[in-house]
Parts: sequence; structure tokens; C-alpha cells
Amino acid sequence: MERLTIALPKGTLFPPAIQLFQKAGLAPEELEAGTRKLMIDYPSEGVRFMILRASDVPTYVEYGAADLGVVGEDMILEQAKDLYEPLDLKFGRCSLVVAGPTGVYLPGDQEEWTRIRVATKYPRMTERYFSGKGIHAEIIKLYGSIELAPMVGLSEIIVDLSATGRTLKENHLDVIDTILESTARLIINRASLKLKYARVHQVIRALKEAIP
Repeated sequence: MERLTIALPKGTLFPPAIQLFQKAGLAPEELEAGTRKLMIDYPSEGVRFMILRASDVPTYVEYGAADLGVVGEDMILEQAKDLYEPLDLKFGRCSLVVAGPTGVYLPGDQEEWTRIRVATKYPRMTERYFSGKGIHAEIIKLYGSIELAPMVGLSEIIVDLSATGRTLKENHLDVIDTILESTARLIINRASLKLKYARVHQVIRALKEAIP
């Protein structure tokens, strides 16, 4: 059986990704969400799983270190890699939002802005959003604790992912606008799609049938 290397993201997308691959018959039951291994081979299934940071999955797939991967659409659009994206996996739903301190900004206020300072992990999509509205945004790229930025005066507002809105509320932030509704997607290396066509499409069909 032709082997495929599949990159799965650590974090919140990892357990539902494993469950979906198991339901599709593409991963054995003993693959557990709590594993600390970075690479797991299952020769009998014809697969190798790589467990990566979500932000690294598109790079591994684009360069062919992995044939397929699972990652949020937010990461795909932010990184703009040359990948084939055939399938919405329907889990990991969240929103990329513009948020600001409670009582300071309201939905629609951004239509009146000319300049704003924004903290975000998503500079590419943030720039695109504000440029489309004719707003000059000074973008400060951070790698964590985005919600802290307005509290200490680093930025006026933030652009970040939100699944339930709880973290925003706990940090006294309200949603001003939604840039993107994101879910987990299957991504495929373009060379693998050609060279391992039958096997890759077998995986696509199996996952499609397993999606609730």
C-alpha cells in the first residue's frame, strides 16, 4: 500500500481530527489525543502521522514533507501557501474578529476610522481587512496574549480568533466586526495529488463520507 504522510495540528483541532480519521478507517483506534509523540507510523494502515504546531502544518504540506494536513482556514488564508484545499472538515468552528475595549467601540465604528493601532497574530488578513475599508492600520504582530495589548496601551484594538467569545469578555473586550468564519480544512501537497492520485482521492472520499 502506498504510504501517505499526514500532518495533524496540536491543540484544540487534534482530538476531532483523530476522531474523524478513525471514523474514516484511516487511523487505528490506539491513536490517542493525549500522545506526546511527534511522528507515528502505522504501516498496516499505509499512513504516517506527524504532530505539528498548527502554524507549521501548511509549510510541511507545501514543501512535501507531508502529503496531506489538517489546519484551520484562518491559517490557510493568512499564510497563502500553494496548496490544494478540497474539503471542509466541519469542526473547529471559530471566528476571526476585530475586538476592542468594552464601551469604547461599537459595531460600525470602524467605518469612521482613518487610523488605528491593531495587535494580532494575523497581519496579512488584518492588513487586507483595513485596507479594504480605507483605514490606515498600524499592525503590531504578537504570538500570544493578544487580549492584553489594549489593556496596557500597546494597541487600541485587536484582531484574533474567538470560538465562544468567553476569553474576550473575561478581558473586557467586545466584538466590533467579524472578518472570517473558519473551520478545519484538509490540505494536500500539489505534487502528491498528482503522484499519489488514487491513494489521495481514496482518503478524500473516506473523509467526506465520515464527516457528520
